[in-house]
Amino acid sequence: MTDVLLRGGRPWGHEAPADILVRDGRIDRVAPGIDAPAAATYDIAGQLVLPGLVEAHCHLDKTLYGGPWIPHSADDTLAGRIGNDLGRRAELGVPSVERISALLGRMSAYGTTHVRTHTDIDPEVGLRGVEAVGEAAAGSPLDVRQVAFPQHGVLSNPGTAELLEEALKSGVEAIGGIDPAGGDRDPVRHLDLIFGLAERYGTHLDIHLHDGGSLGGWELELITERTKALGLGGRVAVSHAYALGELDAAAQDRLVRGFAEAGVALVTGAVYSYPIPPVKKARAAGVTVACGHDGIRDLWGPYGSGDMLERAMHLAYRSTFRRDEDIELALEAATYGGARVLGIDAYGLDPGHRADLVVVPVGGAAEAVVVHPARTLVMKDGSVLHN
Repeated sequence: MTDVLLRGGRPWGHEAPADILVRDGRIDRVAPGIDAPAAATYDIAGQLVLPGLVEAHCHLDKTLYGGPWIPHSADDTLAGRIGNDLGRRAELGVPSVERISALLGRMSAYGTTHVRTHTDIDPEVGLRGVEAVGEAAAGSPLDVRQVAFPQHGVLSNPGTAELLEEALKSGVEAIGGIDPAGGDRDPVRHLDLIFGLAERYGTHLDIHLHDGGSLGGWELELITERTKALGLGGRVAVSHAYALGELDAAAQDRLVRGFAEAGVALVTGAVYSYPIPPVKKARAAGVTVACGHDGIRDLWGPYGSGDMLERAMHLAYRSTFRRDEDIELALEAATYGGARVLGIDAYGLDPGHRADLVVVPVGGAAEAVVVHPARTLVMKDGSVLHN
């Protein structure tokens, strides 16, 4: 593997400009004036260097990206979008290896190096989504991790529980859940099942929670209690968590303290006008926060670019962040927060870390989020993919 020297950039979190020497897929040195005459050298003077961006929540199997434009045909209700997805996916050839591959290629060009995708598992689609995502991922340089996701319910959709376990046996890295109360209407049995699978197979767990208000708050408490009781801290995330953005300050404080103590992470897409978790409060309490697009140009909605800097901008904007240090919290969610949720080892910008790097032609992190310009260079495992 060819040594690579990035000359004169500004590594995020470092006080001064520095060269970065990459050797054998890892960061070897970070210092000014590195002498490496045999290395392939790229002059990035004054530009910001970030660790590879992390897409912590998307649905690759659903995407229509790369195909002809499909006008959105669902109504504005959750039930309408679910029905639209179920009713049209066969007609439109979803899941599609070609479209998934096209989206992964676009994500890579934008500097994403790791992806967690929630893949539909139900009796109608079986494991076809898992297989399609796996095939597309095999031809991509990105690290793609799947969540076996019961989009249409577990208890309410007979046969799904068995398919979820089959997906985990096939090597899927995480188990998913969705609205244990509002969807399956039996939160205890729902959580028994998905936590049991996570414990049995040693996987991560990521639960979509759209239920709002006090109902959603109660479910967040159940998830926290279950995580603590089973010792699964660091392996459990709640995606969306709309209730947390709706509850009063005292309830938010109590819940984020519980997440921090139990090791429960939060993942948000900051999509549309749906409530988002209080990112600043959660981070101050020590809760890991990550972000992702949710759907990207699919039967649930026509939006989504695959650009995690743009997604971080949406998170910062929806959070009303204006100061640089606050805007950087959104960038942290798209980088280090996502890495913690996915359990990525050796992630970052110091010697010994994986050489997953993104170069952005801006002077600082907040500017990268607000402007989200074209990437100058993208590197994965020491190989320059885009320049």
